[in-house]
Amino acid sequence: MKLWQKNTNVNERIDAFTVGRDRELDLELAPFDILGSLAHIRMLASVGLLEKEEERQLRAALQRLHQETTDGGFTIDPGMEDVHSQVEFLLTRELGDMGKKIHSGRSRNDQVLVDLRLYFRDQLKEVVSGMEALFAQLQSLSEEHKDVLLPGYTHLQVAMPSSFGLWFGAYAENLTDDLTQMLSTYLIINQNPLGSAAGYGSSFPLDRKMTTRLLGFADLNYNVVHAQMGRGKTELFIGFALAGLAQTLNKLATDMVLYLNQNFGFIRFPDELTTGSSIMPHKKNPDVFELIRAKANQLLALPTQIGTLTTNLPSGYHRDFQLLKEYLFPAFDQTQQCLEMMTFALQHIEVKPNILEDEKYQYLFSVEAVNKEVLGGTPFRDAYRLIGEQIESGQFNPPKEVDHTHEGSIGNLCTQEIRMKMDRILRQFDFDKVTEAERQLLEKTADG
Repeated sequence: MKLWQKNTNVNERIDAFTVGRDRELDLELAPFDILGSLAHIRMLASVGLLEKEEERQLRAALQRLHQETTDGGFTIDPGMEDVHSQVEFLLTRELGDMGKKIHSGRSRNDQVLVDLRLYFRDQLKEVVSGMEALFAQLQSLSEEHKDVLLPGYTHLQVAMPSSFGLWFGAYAENLTDDLTQMLSTYLIINQNPLGSAAGYGSSFPLDRKMTTRLLGFADLNYNVVHAQMGRGKTELFIGFALAGLAQTLNKLATDMVLYLNQNFGFIRFPDELTTGSSIMPHKKNPDVFELIRAKANQLLALPTQIGTLTTNLPSGYHRDFQLLKEYLFPAFDQTQQCLEMMTFALQHIEVKPNILEDEKYQYLFSVEAVNKEVLGGTPFRDAYRLIGEQIESGQFNPPKEVDHTHEGSIGNLCTQEIRMKMDRILRQFDFDKVTEAERQLLEKTADG
């Protein structure tokens, strides 16, 4: 069944090609399509395009369908083009011509737009939750191991003393930047496109502010052409947000692989978190981190994939946009898997103490020695030359004390301040408002 079909049947090969994976992917959109329809019929009744009794019956039927999506009983029949067709078909089968009225004042274009906005909003909520869990784990490890020193590197050469507190804490604060980008994307997504129809509005007296309120959106996409122009660009913003987070996960996973290497040996994990070799009995491979690294690399390609698909498209709807779901839907799953696995693995990490006692790390303290001379009154360039000469002549006797006290240094991690930064960003997401709006749409009433 096709909402647009008249008296001509589409060639079967054309139909299969144009429908593509929509039936499969639209199952994820089903609960959000129904939420959009619940808000839409409330609005239609308020402007006189539905009778009160019609709205009541449609509301009850839609709520039952939404429960089916929650219970796993909702399916899209093979003959259906998409989730919108399936929902309208089921309503019409149950309620007759009344079921056909839900499409008044809508196009599939703004219907899929609002479905995607609701879906993206929900997916970002899950990603943010995963980021918060990883952030908390990193901060806990930062505090637990704040006094354990670690070699710091530049150009992969031994550079200056660092610490596990600094290392874990750096990734925690990195997540606050990723979350800021996620918030910017969320604010763009959390605007209502419903009522823009095919991109040029409707002659029906729609109340778009009402559906904005009912669906828990923070604002409205006012200009109807602008609402349609959001398709593709919204996905691109999401791609950049997920790619930014992926870069953090990629770097952390790479550090894990490096630090687990026997030539470094800075950390270890229980045997059950590593894998073995088919011929080398001694091997304990960091496969989980290699796969996180690889999946993160795939996510880093997301903005390029989306941008390439949508480049040079004029304003208005184009079927090209359909393929965006094939990029983004799996990307959300992949992001959440990486977040969950990294958080889980870090719960079992063991750090090695006394790493810097190894002789090969003595030059880590060269800057400490220079600074000690400067604090004693020697000009910096003279102190730099003096310590350099000691190193070249083999006379360097490194100090083993590290006295860093400024904000964000080894001795002053500012863990609480970073936590406060994270909390400030988290408070700007209005997830509670969204949850309450959806609850009210699904709430059974005395007449229903």
